[in-house]
Amino acid sequence: MSVRIGIIGASGRMGRAIANAAATQSAVVSGGIDREGAVHGDYPDAAALAQASDVLVDFSTPDALPQSLAAAKAAGTPIVIGTTGLSPEDHELIDAAARDFAVLQTANTSLGLNMLRKLVEQAARALGTDWDIEIVEMHHRHKLDSPSGSALLLGASANIGRGSATPIEQNRFDRMQEGPHEREEGGIYYASLRGGSVAGDHQVIFATEGERIELGHRAENRGIFATGAVKAALWLAGKPAGRYTMADVLGL
Repeated sequence: MSVRIGIIGASGRMGRAIANAAATQSAVVSGGIDREGAVHGDYPDAAALAQASDVLVDFSTPDALPQSLAAAKAAGTPIVIGTTGLSPEDHELIDAAARDFAVLQTANTSLGLNMLRKLVEQAARALGTDWDIEIVEMHHRHKLDSPSGSALLLGASANIGRGSATPIEQNRFDRMQEGPHEREEGGIYYASLRGGSVAGDHQVIFATEGERIELGHRAENRGIFATGAVKAALWLAGKPAGRYTMADVLGL
């Protein structure tokens, strides 16, 4: 039997791509909504869509997250959250929701990017703070958040590899605003580029005296994110309550 996927944010780029990707996997789109209501099917809101779906996929906006989680909780429907730009308060809502039903939250559903996260964690653990870490990302001109959620995921992986108490402990964002200063030992610095139609490029640079390691990933089209999102939804359907990641989907 096909898994029924309900899409929140169905009229956006990712929502439309997910609807197309579902047709190539063992899934069907049960319906889709956006701010104005139904996009696919006759469901006026997230609550009705959740009732008709085996799993929800949310690629909308951070301000819609409370309603999405409330709808999923009321129906007991698992939800994949791919919305970026989430605040610490948003993550607290997700933590609380995951005690009652299955939630998979990720800033990037690309299978390759999530494999890169594991490689970055392993490299950071092996190399330690003697190696500087710089993360460079580029996206299309319309992307609003900076650094990208995926860049922050890579930084979190590096911090975890180094044994930091929190995934953001050594993140540094304000190199330009702080004026001239020496690089902080152990700091993880970010550079964000925006232009054209770039789907997503990420590079993690480990640099020390006399040598450099560069680990990277390039998204050539948005279809890879949709494919990963559907794979995550198929994996999450029927799972018990808990907070999951793409690493769980990949078995890492």
